[in-house]
Amino acid sequence: MTIPKEQVTKAFKHGHTAFMPYFTLGYPDYETSLEIIQSCAEAGADLMELGMPFSDPLADGPTIQHSTQVALENGMDIEQCLQAVSDLRKRGITIPLMLMGYYNPVLNYGEQRFVEQAKASGANGFIIPDLPPEEGVSFELHCTNNQLALSYLLAPTSTEERIKLVAKKASGFVYLVSLTGVTGARLDLPNYLQDFVERVRHHVTDPLAIGFGISTPNQAQEVGKLVEGVIVGSKLINIAGDSDNPAEACGQFVADMTAALKQDS
Repeated sequence: MTIPKEQVTKAFKHGHTAFMPYFTLGYPDYETSLEIIQSCAEAGADLMELGMPFSDPLADGPTIQHSTQVALENGMDIEQCLQAVSDLRKRGITIPLMLMGYYNPVLNYGEQRFVEQAKASGANGFIIPDLPPEEGVSFELHCTNNQLALSYLLAPTSTEERIKLVAKKASGFVYLVSLTGVTGARLDLPNYLQDFVERVRHHVTDPLAIGFGISTPNQAQEVGKLVEGVIVGSKLINIAGDSDNPAEACGQFVADMTAALKQDS
Protein backbone atom coordinates (compact mmCIF):
# COMPACT_ATOMS: atom_id res chain seq x y z
CA MET A 1 0.00 0.00 0.00
CA THR A 2 1.36 3.42 -0.96
CA ILE A 3 1.75 5.84 1.95
CA PRO A 4 0.47 9.32 0.94
CA LYS A 5 3.29 11.34 2.53
CA GLU A 6 5.94 9.06 1.01
CA GLN A 7 4.46 9.78 -2.43
CA VAL A 8 5.13 13.47 -1.76
CA THR A 9 8.81 12.92 -0.96
CA LYS A 10 9.22 10.59 -3.96
CA ALA A 11 7.86 13.29 -6.28
CA PHE A 12 11.07 15.25 -5.68
CA LYS A 13 13.27 12.30 -6.69
CA HIS A 14 12.50 11.82 -10.38
CA GLY A 15 15.94 12.98 -11.53
CA HIS A 16 14.89 16.57 -12.20
CA THR A 17 13.71 19.54 -10.18
CA ALA A 18 10.06 18.93 -9.35
CA PHE A 19 7.46 21.41 -10.55
CA MET A 20 4.49 22.11 -8.27
CA PRO A 21 1.86 24.47 -9.67
CA TYR A 22 -0.63 26.09 -7.31
CA PHE A 23 -4.23 26.57 -8.36
CA THR A 24 -7.27 27.85 -6.46
CA LEU A 25 -10.10 25.33 -6.24
CA GLY A 26 -13.32 26.83 -7.59
CA TYR A 27 -11.70 29.47 -9.84
CA PRO A 28 -13.08 30.65 -12.21
CA ASP A 29 -15.70 28.00 -11.38
CA TYR A 30 -15.65 24.48 -9.93
CA GLU A 31 -15.58 22.47 -13.15
CA THR A 32 -13.05 24.71 -14.91
CA SER A 33 -10.68 24.52 -11.93
CA LEU A 34 -10.73 20.71 -12.14
CA GLU A 35 -10.08 20.86 -15.89
CA ILE A 36 -7.12 23.20 -15.32
CA ILE A 37 -5.63 21.00 -12.59
CA GLN A 38 -6.06 17.90 -14.76
CA SER A 39 -4.40 19.70 -17.66
CA CYS A 40 -1.46 20.68 -15.42
CA ALA A 41 -1.05 17.09 -14.22
CA GLU A 42 -1.16 15.74 -17.78
CA ALA A 43 1.36 18.38 -18.90
CA GLY A 44 3.97 17.07 -16.46
CA ALA A 45 3.42 18.66 -13.04
CA ASP A 46 5.09 16.47 -10.40
CA LEU A 47 2.74 17.58 -7.61
CA MET A 48 -0.14 20.06 -7.33
CA GLU A 49 -0.85 22.55 -4.59
CA LEU A 50 -4.62 23.01 -4.34
CA GLY A 51 -5.75 26.29 -2.81
CA MET A 52 -8.69 26.16 -0.39
CA PRO A 53 -10.33 29.61 -0.55
CA PHE A 54 -10.40 31.71 2.62
CA SER A 55 -11.71 35.23 3.19
CA ASP A 56 -8.51 36.51 4.84
CA PRO A 57 -5.54 34.99 2.96
CA LEU A 58 -2.65 36.70 4.78
CA ALA A 59 0.21 35.41 2.62
CA ASP A 60 -1.46 35.87 -0.74
CA GLY A 61 -0.98 38.77 -3.12
CA PRO A 62 -3.73 40.40 -5.21
CA THR A 63 -3.83 37.73 -7.93
CA ILE A 64 -4.53 34.81 -5.61
CA GLN A 65 -6.74 36.97 -3.38
CA HIS A 66 -8.92 37.71 -6.41
CA SER A 67 -9.14 34.03 -7.34
CA THR A 68 -10.10 33.04 -3.79
CA GLN A 69 -12.77 35.75 -3.68
CA VAL A 70 -14.29 34.46 -6.92
CA ALA A 71 -14.16 30.90 -5.58
CA LEU A 72 -15.85 31.93 -2.31
CA GLU A 73 -18.57 33.70 -4.30
CA ASN A 74 -19.00 30.42 -6.19
CA GLY A 75 -19.74 28.74 -2.84
CA MET A 76 -16.43 26.90 -2.32
CA ASP A 77 -15.95 25.65 1.23
CA ILE A 78 -13.93 22.89 2.87
CA GLU A 79 -16.42 20.17 1.95
CA GLN A 80 -16.37 21.21 -1.69
CA CYS A 81 -12.56 21.31 -1.66
CA LEU A 82 -12.46 17.76 -0.34
CA GLN A 83 -14.99 16.76 -2.99
CA ALA A 84 -12.73 18.35 -5.61
CA VAL A 85 -9.81 16.14 -4.53
CA SER A 86 -12.04 13.09 -4.80
CA ASP A 87 -13.27 14.20 -8.23
CA LEU A 88 -9.70 14.75 -9.42
CA ARG A 89 -8.77 11.21 -8.36
CA LYS A 90 -11.80 9.91 -10.26
CA ARG A 91 -10.45 11.70 -13.35
CA GLY A 92 -7.34 9.52 -13.10
CA ILE A 93 -4.92 12.02 -11.56
CA THR A 94 -2.26 10.11 -9.65
CA ILE A 95 0.32 12.79 -8.74
CA PRO A 96 0.47 13.98 -5.10
CA LEU A 97 -2.14 16.61 -4.22
CA MET A 98 -1.31 19.01 -1.38
CA LEU A 99 -4.18 21.02 0.10
CA MET A 100 -3.09 24.58 0.90
CA GLY A 101 -5.30 26.57 3.22
CA TYR A 102 -5.48 28.70 6.33
CA TYR A 103 -5.94 27.32 9.81
CA ASN A 104 -9.17 29.01 10.95
CA PRO A 105 -11.54 27.14 8.59
CA VAL A 106 -9.75 23.87 9.46
CA LEU A 107 -10.15 24.55 13.19
CA ASN A 108 -13.83 25.37 12.72
CA TYR A 109 -14.37 22.22 10.66
CA GLY A 110 -12.48 20.07 13.19
CA GLU A 111 -8.85 19.03 12.74
CA GLN A 112 -9.38 15.28 13.01
CA ARG A 113 -12.47 15.30 10.81
CA PHE A 114 -10.70 17.41 8.20
CA VAL A 115 -7.55 15.27 8.08
CA GLU A 116 -9.43 11.97 7.99
CA GLN A 117 -11.76 13.18 5.23
CA ALA A 118 -8.83 14.62 3.29
CA LYS A 119 -7.13 11.24 3.37
CA ALA A 120 -10.34 9.50 2.29
CA SER A 121 -10.70 11.94 -0.63
CA GLY A 122 -7.18 11.15 -1.89
CA ALA A 123 -5.12 14.10 -0.61
CA ASN A 124 -1.45 13.54 0.23
CA GLY A 125 -0.94 16.33 2.74
CA PHE A 126 -1.24 19.97 3.71
CA ILE A 127 0.36 23.39 3.59
CA ILE A 128 -1.10 25.67 6.30
CA PRO A 129 0.77 29.00 6.03
CA ASP A 130 -0.51 30.51 9.28
CA LEU A 131 0.04 27.41 11.45
CA PRO A 132 3.43 27.89 13.15
CA PRO A 133 5.29 24.70 14.12
CA GLU A 134 5.18 25.74 17.77
CA GLU A 135 1.37 25.47 17.67
CA GLY A 136 0.93 22.56 15.27
CA VAL A 137 1.17 19.65 17.70
CA SER A 138 -2.41 18.39 17.51
CA PHE A 139 -2.69 18.87 13.74
CA GLU A 140 0.67 17.10 13.26
CA LEU A 141 -0.60 14.17 15.31
CA HIS A 142 -3.65 13.76 13.07
CA CYS A 143 -1.39 13.96 9.99
CA THR A 144 0.96 11.34 11.43
CA ASN A 145 -1.93 9.03 12.35
CA ASN A 146 -3.22 9.27 8.77
CA GLN A 147 0.23 9.13 7.10
CA LEU A 148 -0.26 12.53 5.43
CA ALA A 149 2.48 15.10 4.81
CA LEU A 150 2.58 18.46 6.58
CA SER A 151 4.82 21.06 4.97
CA TYR A 152 5.85 24.04 7.07
CA LEU A 153 7.07 27.35 5.64
CA LEU A 154 10.43 29.02 6.19
CA ALA A 155 11.27 32.57 5.14
CA PRO A 156 14.56 34.43 4.72
CA THR A 157 13.86 36.02 8.12
CA SER A 158 13.45 32.64 9.90
CA THR A 159 15.74 32.17 12.90
CA GLU A 160 18.06 29.18 13.34
CA GLU A 161 15.72 27.97 16.11
CA ARG A 162 12.72 28.06 13.76
CA ILE A 163 14.68 26.25 11.02
CA LYS A 164 15.69 23.50 13.49
CA LEU A 165 12.09 23.16 14.68
CA VAL A 166 10.74 22.86 11.13
CA ALA A 167 13.46 20.30 10.36
CA LYS A 168 12.09 18.15 13.18
CA LYS A 169 8.41 18.58 12.47
CA ALA A 170 7.87 18.87 8.70
CA SER A 171 7.15 15.87 6.50
CA GLY A 172 7.07 15.49 2.72
CA PHE A 173 9.02 18.66 1.94
CA VAL A 174 9.81 22.09 3.38
CA TYR A 175 8.32 25.14 1.66
CA LEU A 176 10.81 28.01 1.34
CA VAL A 177 9.33 31.45 0.81
CA SER A 178 11.73 33.19 -1.57
CA LEU A 179 11.07 36.66 -0.18
CA THR A 180 9.35 38.54 2.59
CA GLY A 181 5.88 39.77 1.71
CA VAL A 182 3.04 38.17 -0.24
CA THR A 183 2.75 35.91 -3.28
CA GLY A 184 2.86 37.31 -6.80
CA ALA A 185 4.80 37.04 -10.05
CA ARG A 186 7.94 39.21 -10.11
CA LEU A 187 10.54 40.13 -12.70
CA ASP A 188 13.61 39.48 -10.54
CA LEU A 189 14.45 37.02 -7.81
CA PRO A 190 16.30 38.14 -4.67
CA ASN A 191 20.09 37.75 -4.63
CA TYR A 192 20.12 36.27 -1.11
CA LEU A 193 18.34 33.05 -2.10
CA GLN A 194 21.49 30.90 -2.19
CA ASP A 195 22.54 31.93 1.32
CA PHE A 196 19.01 31.28 2.58
CA VAL A 197 18.95 27.79 1.08
CA GLU A 198 22.38 26.98 2.50
CA ARG A 199 21.24 28.06 5.98
CA VAL A 200 18.24 25.73 5.76
CA ARG A 201 20.29 22.81 4.38
CA HIS A 202 22.42 22.80 7.54
CA HIS A 203 19.40 21.43 9.41
CA VAL A 204 16.77 20.09 6.97
CA THR A 205 17.09 16.73 5.22
CA ASP A 206 13.64 16.75 3.55
CA PRO A 207 13.36 18.05 -0.03
CA LEU A 208 13.20 21.85 -0.32
CA ALA A 209 10.77 23.67 -2.62
CA ILE A 210 10.81 27.42 -3.30
CA GLY A 211 7.73 29.51 -4.04
CA PHE A 212 6.61 33.16 -4.12
CA GLY A 213 7.63 35.34 -7.06
CA ILE A 214 8.57 32.72 -9.68
CA SER A 215 6.90 33.22 -13.06
CA THR A 216 9.21 32.29 -15.97
CA PRO A 217 11.11 29.19 -17.16
CA ASN A 218 14.41 31.06 -16.68
CA GLN A 219 13.56 31.90 -13.08
CA ALA A 220 12.50 28.29 -12.50
CA GLN A 221 15.83 27.06 -13.86
CA GLU A 222 17.73 29.50 -11.65
CA VAL A 223 15.86 28.37 -8.53
CA GLY A 224 16.00 24.73 -9.60
CA LYS A 225 19.78 24.78 -9.28
CA LEU A 226 19.36 25.40 -5.54
CA VAL A 227 16.46 23.18 -4.46
CA GLU A 228 14.48 20.04 -5.29
CA GLY A 229 11.21 21.78 -6.16
CA VAL A 230 9.78 24.96 -7.70
CA ILE A 231 6.29 26.30 -6.91
CA VAL A 232 4.37 28.72 -9.15
CA GLY A 233 0.90 30.08 -8.40
CA SER A 234 0.11 33.68 -9.32
CA LYS A 235 1.38 33.34 -12.89
CA LEU A 236 -0.85 30.32 -13.47
CA ILE A 237 -3.89 32.13 -12.05
CA ASN A 238 -3.16 35.09 -14.36
CA ILE A 239 -2.94 32.79 -17.37
CA ALA A 240 -6.25 31.16 -16.45
CA GLY A 241 -7.94 34.53 -16.02
CA ASP A 242 -6.64 35.91 -19.32
CA SER A 243 -7.35 32.93 -21.58
CA ASP A 244 -10.40 31.84 -23.57
CA ASN A 245 -9.25 28.24 -23.02
CA PRO A 246 -7.71 28.27 -19.53
CA ALA A 247 -7.11 24.52 -19.26
CA GLU A 248 -5.15 24.43 -22.51
CA ALA A 249 -3.21 27.63 -21.72
CA CYS A 250 -2.29 26.49 -18.21
CA GLY A 251 -1.25 23.08 -19.49
CA GLN A 252 1.05 24.71 -22.04
CA PHE A 253 2.63 26.88 -19.33
CA VAL A 254 3.25 23.81 -17.14
CA ALA A 255 4.74 21.94 -20.12
CA ASP A 256 7.13 24.84 -20.76
CA MET A 257 8.16 25.05 -17.10
CA THR A 258 8.73 21.32 -16.69
CA ALA A 259 10.71 21.19 -19.94
CA ALA A 260 12.97 23.98 -18.64
CA LEU A 261 13.51 22.21 -15.33
CA LYS A 262 14.29 18.87 -17.00
CA GLN A 263 16.66 20.54 -19.43
CA ASP A 264 18.64 21.99 -16.54
CA SER A 265 18.88 18.75 -14.55
